[in-house]
Amino acid sequence: MFSKISYTWALMGASWDVLRRTKGLVIFPLLSGICCLAVIASFLIPLALNGGWRPPQGQAPIDQKVIYYVTLFAFYFCNYAVITFFNVAVVAGAAARMTGGEPTIGSCFSEAVKRIHLILGWASVSATVGLVLRVIEERSPKFGQFIAALLGTAWTFASFLVVPALVIDDLGPIAALKQSGRLLRKTWGEHLGGNFSFSLIFFLMGLPLWALAGFGLYAMMTMPSPELGIVCLALGLFGGIALALVQSTLHAIFQTAVYLYSKGVHENGFPADLMCDALRSKQ
Repeated sequence: MFSKISYTWALMGASWDVLRRTKGLVIFPLLSGICCLAVIASFLIPLALNGGWRPPQGQAPIDQKVIYYVTLFAFYFCNYAVITFFNVAVVAGAAARMTGGEPTIGSCFSEAVKRIHLILGWASVSATVGLVLRVIEERSPKFGQFIAALLGTAWTFASFLVVPALVIDDLGPIAALKQSGRLLRKTWGEHLGGNFSFSLIFFLMGLPLWALAGFGLYAMMTMPSPELGIVCLALGLFGGIALALVQSTLHAIFQTAVYLYSKGVHENGFPADLMCDALRSKQ
């Protein structure tokens, strides 16, 4: 276990080095989060007012079901479009840095805008998959949730390298999905998930921050003077948000490194031995 954590830490260090030389990349996950909140509000507020957020029951009129699922698809589409757009910007900047370029925030935005048709295409595919999984989940509260979770996990793995494929090879959504699956089958290895436990490490790093926020909230409600609680809550929340932004950016950088390495670009700023071990060829 300790060797895996040490190995993951080394991969994080390589990703951090790319981020350190291209600090502006961290702004894109922040903008993505803000825009996603705006999308959620634009759908949630009207639906909450008219009760349209409730899934239609079996005996509901067909037009009610159509409106519900069309709205759900539109919500998924808008969210995936936003998320993919800013992920494309991060990957474009990371790929440029890894191949000797000097990316800027403006150039990353420009690369994302140039691929807006690919981004919208991938958002349509992702929204369709999300809608299908939601329908499966609603069909059966227990068995349907299990199947949807299983298929969702498989979809996450299959689409792991889609965004780099959109950016680096300018592939369409279906071609990018096929490319992602092909490259992962080619150089998958059992160690990708275990050795690259970014989520676990960042979760452990975030525990003190969320504990601080929890203490701040408790202090605000129980202490006569709330100033200490407000400071602790603010520090915990802002620290947690900053950590989440860094995690998202490092993850996109690692995806870019994986794609470049799988395509044979080994001089990408990542130690070759680390990438070789992380993507050990499948026997």
